[in-house]
Amino acid sequence: MRIGILSDTHDNLGMVDAAVEQLNREQVGLVLHAGDYVSPFVIPRLANLQSPMIGVLGNNDGDHRLLSARFAEHDQLSLRGDFAAVTAGGMTIGLLHGDDRELLQALIGRKAFDVVVHGHTHKAEVRTLGSTLVVNPGEACGYLTGRPTIAVLDTVTRDVELVSF
Repeated sequence: MRIGILSDTHDNLGMVDAAVEQLNREQVGLVLHAGDYVSPFVIPRLANLQSPMIGVLGNNDGDHRLLSARFAEHDQLSLRGDFAAVTAGGMTIGLLHGDDRELLQALIGRKAFDVVVHGHTHKAEVRTLGSTLVVNPGEACGYLTGRPTIAVLDTVTRDVELVSF
């Protein structure tokens, strides 16, 4: 299974549209969003994905109630709160934004997940710590780095490709 991963869209509608187009081209079976949508008006743009999406909240997400309501308007979108444990493609995946450094380190250190996905730093990075694959897709918005990125995880090979768009 191919899983698309993005984070830190930060209201940049042009980049959200570009990320959705790229993820659709990648023909992923699932998308994970590690938070920081910022405003609810971003959510209908994410509904253009051709696959289901599971998301969590980030530290810059404003009106949680309205974000949840916007997610609920789309059958293929699911907002799980601050953390999601996802099983997909034979892997267990921990999904969080990552602004709580101690929590992030505990999840990785406990080895309870095959993959831990987080955002927050806006820095694209893939690393393996012990047997845990740690993926930060970088920033879809491109605001801090000037380089919008997403990631694509192949659950069979455990390969992760960082994709600029």
